[in-house]
Amino acid sequence: MIEHGPLLERLLAGEFICAVSDESAFRRLEDEQTREQIDTYLRPLNRRLASNPEGSVYFLAWRQINDSARDQLSRQLGDTLNSLLPLLEWLQLVQEALGRDALLAPGDVLKPAEFSAKCEDNQSLRERLERLATDSFFGSQSEQLDAQMKQVFKRLKEHGYLLQPHAERQVYLVTGKIDYLVDLVRFIRDEENLPVDEEGPATQEALL
Repeated sequence: MIEHGPLLERLLAGEFICAVSDESAFRRLEDEQTREQIDTYLRPLNRRLASNPEGSVYFLAWRQINDSARDQLSRQLGDTLNSLLPLLEWLQLVQEALGRDALLAPGDVLKPAEFSAKCEDNQSLRERLERLATDSFFGSQSEQLDAQMKQVFKRLKEHGYLLQPHAERQVYLVTGKIDYLVDLVRFIRDEENLPVDEEGPATQEALL
């Protein structure tokens, strides 16, 4: 298990592994024998390796929901739900600003400058971006469009939804964690009857 040590540490720290965030680690996790070895190691910790239905992202889930796991899961879910509305608003804003028909998918390229230009030319989008950027999740305190946009992208990068391959270039890649978010929304929609436009199968995996 020594060769899997760094990867296990990242998973135990709550990271989501996909082909965009770390292609090498993702390919290792696609190997059934590797997954079995990791699961064997995680069993005494009451954890297991999980993925979304499409298999585009791997993360850790609880093996059994005991009292300790339930308390931690409740805190994690609470944090996720607090960020859910601003994240959904961001997804919708991207679709409208960039004229996209489909939701963002892993590997999609986003350029803040292009996004800013679209919002600059549309007062409605500009006002929505300002409300979004000043939400507590994104936390912008600037009145300048460029600064607000940079803060939004910074926070999305910090939370693992975006990857910036080159620090000197304002170009971002969407990671597989976005699929996890969409699956979570689908589950909440189907279980709690919350209105979400995107259609798709529900999965309790997203909550674990």
